[in-house]
Amino acid sequence: MSKSEVKAILECMAGSNVDYHIQKVQTEHRMKLVNFWDIKTGSRILEIGCGQGDTTAVLAYYAGETGFVHGIDIGSPTYGSPVSLGESAGYLMKSQLGKQVKIDFNVDLLSNEVDFPEKSFDYIVFSHCSWYTKSSSELLNIMKKVRKWGQQLCLAEWSTNINSIEQYPHLLSILIQAQYEAFKQKSESNVRTLFDSQ
Repeated sequence: MSKSEVKAILECMAGSNVDYHIQKVQTEHRMKLVNFWDIKTGSRILEIGCGQGDTTAVLAYYAGETGFVHGIDIGSPTYGSPVSLGESAGYLMKSQLGKQVKIDFNVDLLSNEVDFPEKSFDYIVFSHCSWYTKSSSELLNIMKKVRKWGQQLCLAEWSTNINSIEQYPHLLSILIQAQYEAFKQKSESNVRTLFDSQ
């Protein structure tokens, strides 16, 4: 990954106007993921839980002008701060990557109305979104439903294994939020079900 590639992607992301350094770190991380998944130019990609498009922009860059990324998210376009999901998507759609991206919000994947023909996509991507699901059974049902839509599943999630003391407060906040969410029936929180590698 070159500095010019990182810069080209960052120019397409609204988050880089809010905190350039954080967006740069997040983008570099996602570029490593996309390289690991070996996303090819010209690929058709379905991204589940696209959120503010942190991974969407990187996928679109690697898929290139002949590729296509369809991002879907259960969230509302008004969700999120300081930049909402809709504002972030709008910014990406107006960028040089916008022509190869489609983003839909308020999409319940388990609804009977949501379907794609078999093998519509080369890749189905779940990037840092599994914690948003209501339960492990909901995640499993989503995986079962989407697997026929694509050739390859690409999954990434944050780890609960910390390597430095600076990560400890974030881990504690995630653990507390996950415990609190276990007692709620409805939620729009970031962490609803905490999955880890243990």
